Amino acid sequence: MPPKIKTALFWIIAIFLVYAVVTSPDRAADLVKALWDLIVNAFTSFATFFRSLTE
Repeated sequence: MPPKIKTALFWIIAIFLVYAVVTSPDRAADLVKALWDLIVNAFTSFATFFRSLTE
């Protein structure tokens, strides 16, 4: 992908994210919390899996 297109896409996404947070902060906060919970659950699952391998 050409660098100019990557830069343009990056700025479009960044502007959209700022717009989404400004227009609806509650929904944006809920989305961030849901993503954080997903990441934490994934790491917990990996830890449980590797712990079960060592037992």
